[in-house]
Amino acid sequence: MSDTNKQFNFDQAVVWVTGASSGIGAAFATEAARRGARLVLSSRREAQLQSVQQDCIAAGADPAAVLVLPLDLEDEAAMPAAVSRVRDQFGRIDLLLNNAGMSQRSVCLDTDMSVYHKIIKVDLLGQIALTKQVLPVMVEQGSGTLAVTSSVAGKVGSPMRTAYCAAKHGVMGFFDALRVEIAHLGLNVTTIVPGSIRTPVAHNALTGSGAPTGVEDPAIEAGMPVADCARVIADGFAEGVEEINVGTGPEMQLLDMKRQDPTATFRLLESWAAELVKGNTPHLNQ
Repeated sequence: MSDTNKQFNFDQAVVWVTGASSGIGAAFATEAARRGARLVLSSRREAQLQSVQQDCIAAGADPAAVLVLPLDLEDEAAMPAAVSRVRDQFGRIDLLLNNAGMSQRSVCLDTDMSVYHKIIKVDLLGQIALTKQVLPVMVEQGSGTLAVTSSVAGKVGSPMRTAYCAAKHGVMGFFDALRVEIAHLGLNVTTIVPGSIRTPVAHNALTGSGAPTGVEDPAIEAGMPVADCARVIADGFAEGVEEINVGTGPEMQLLDMKRQDPTATFRLLESWAAELVKGNTPHLNQ
């Protein structure tokens, strides 16, 4: 058994991206198109997907090789038909990037349980459900890569994000466990751990009532440009990296710090939480 995933060749590979209408998903789809991939673009927002489709074509994709496939990850019943649609179009699935999701900006005391249900259903259960639909296809092929976009918040507990951290820790656990289960089948699992990336994630994050915040986050606005993030992720796939850490902000240091000194990490994050209460914005992740 090799020490890493098999290196991924994008040229003519069928790459399915969820959450492809904006942010990391849209940028990654465009980068994959530039590298010669055939693409499936999914999210709930068809008009935005069509715009990303045009970006992929401008990046070099054959118009017939970019499928717009609207999909709501809360609708598990729609997933078998979506998988069938992809197979009908392309005959196979080489890479599924589970990238759809939403974030949160509220303390636990002020967060309605409906927010926990919503975020965990979309960010965790939706990823598991679609992966379970695609997994048998890859087993039949004898090849394929199943991937998920987690977060530094999937490794470290961040204030104002209890639901988001629960879901992102959950996907890390699920995909790490899946990796060891399916390696002997010749299949790969890749987890992606972004820090602050310049996307609309904060603007769309849910408050304690479940309404979008509608405001930007200075830490996110100062983060890595999303096109740079997409290149790092695509390079990671190409090199066979199993866990791709991507970001340039100080939050990336928390990944090593949490392993080396959990107590110091807890104290640092508590101080960040105190700054949030005062209305200041420490450099947190997505």
